[in-house]
Amino acid sequence: MAANEKDDLDHRVSSPDHSLTDSGTLELPKSWKYRRFIVAGFKLPWYASPPVQLVIVSFVCFMCPGMFNALNGMGGGGQLDPTANNRANTALYSTFAVVGFFAGTFTNKLGIRTALSVGGIGYSVYVASYLCYNHTQNLGFTTFAGALLGVCAGLLWCAQGAIMMSYPPEASKGRYISWFWMIFNLGAVIGSLIPLAQNINTKTAGTVTDGTYVGFLILTIIGAALAWCLVDARDVIRHDGSKVIVMQHPSWKSEIVGLWQTFFTDPYIILLFPMFLASNWFYAYHFTQINAAYFNVRTRALNGVVYYIMQIVGAYVFGYALDIKGVRRTTRAKAVWGVLFATIMIIWGCGYEFQKTYDRAWAENESNEKKDWADPGYGGPFVLYMFYGFSDAAWQTVVYWYMGALTNNSRKLANFAGFYKGIQSAGGAITWRLDDMKISYMAMFASNWGLLAGSLVIALPVILWKVEDTVDIEKDIAFTDETVANYAPKAHVHAGHDDTQKV
Repeated sequence: MAANEKDDLDHRVSSPDHSLTDSGTLELPKSWKYRRFIVAGFKLPWYASPPVQLVIVSFVCFMCPGMFNALNGMGGGGQLDPTANNRANTALYSTFAVVGFFAGTFTNKLGIRTALSVGGIGYSVYVASYLCYNHTQNLGFTTFAGALLGVCAGLLWCAQGAIMMSYPPEASKGRYISWFWMIFNLGAVIGSLIPLAQNINTKTAGTVTDGTYVGFLILTIIGAALAWCLVDARDVIRHDGSKVIVMQHPSWKSEIVGLWQTFFTDPYIILLFPMFLASNWFYAYHFTQINAAYFNVRTRALNGVVYYIMQIVGAYVFGYALDIKGVRRTTRAKAVWGVLFATIMIIWGCGYEFQKTYDRAWAENESNEKKDWADPGYGGPFVLYMFYGFSDAAWQTVVYWYMGALTNNSRKLANFAGFYKGIQSAGGAITWRLDDMKISYMAMFASNWGLLAGSLVIALPVILWKVEDTVDIEKDIAFTDETVANYAPKAHVHAGHDDTQKV
């Protein structure tokens, strides 16, 4: 590439289309997407701004994956026998693992709105299969629904990850991740309150009612429709006038090449793969081998509520800590690694003491009465389960922040998110299958603790040497000289908005 062509490219990529005027006023296109309203003296952000778009995505996940989490948090998908749930989730995470690796390619081609909406429909079918199972015991339908959801969820989570990591400016990525995780998990909290209210007076073991499944089904359908309220990524303008680095309408060939280029240009991402694997490994243990195995139905519902409340707390604490002003990003990256490692060792160390008190033989013996919140000694397991939820949110928030700290390029981030969801789903498929094969609870516990701690050690070189205080725009956009030449000039094209308004 000639020097003058490169200089022109630098200008077009790094310069915002709509910038601050000399008086500090931001000029925006004259469109409803950029109109601002004042409520109680507070000026709200425009519709096509990163905060508003993130809130919309968060509520899509509030209603779709949030209801899925509430359902699975009950243990056994709300069923007394976990077989259907184990089979469905094994199928789900198996297809998710395959689709996840290529989800970045499909999401970039289909677009954010289509990917999110199709993903939401998969959650509706999944919930409907459990409603059907309550009456027909149709194991084939629940297994099919799980496999279908794996395909759909791969698209939804890849689109969500690309938005969450590429829309915010570098200084706010931790807060954006925490906002998403808090709203998303609020859906699981509310979803868990439904079976709690319906079973609050029932101490005996049993399945959740049809009303619970119907409520979840309605919310997932609304979530799938809400995805169409998003605007195109090319229309999103940040408060400093900059825009999202997004590739417009690349060919299938260029997208597949870009996927593989990620391995060659950023091979260090492989060191994060164990952390990706660990991020879903513990759900079968938490939901089925603790909550469903040890507690009765109303206590399981209460545990689900506090589990996801603590996820909100964990996301808030770690998300805001990751964006502390006045501290270099490289320093924050190293400090949070140490805090996360200590958190894992303390919580899972306490978990070891609890796991020694029961095993699978006790849980599967129908003559043994499951524990209730009114029983003596409930406080210890209750607090432990709360902090399992806290550590889950901490882990997910930190992993997303690390990926977002490596690049601002939405195309590359879509691939990162695809790798992340694909690998974590492979881990989920393995653990749900292991539970179906009746693996001992202590063996599953040990695999969780070892994988979490070990993956942090493996990822340490990336945190030490690859996370920088800021990512240079030229380095960020250039997979190769050919990629830059063909696609970078399109990153900030904003046709049709010649007129501007002052905000």
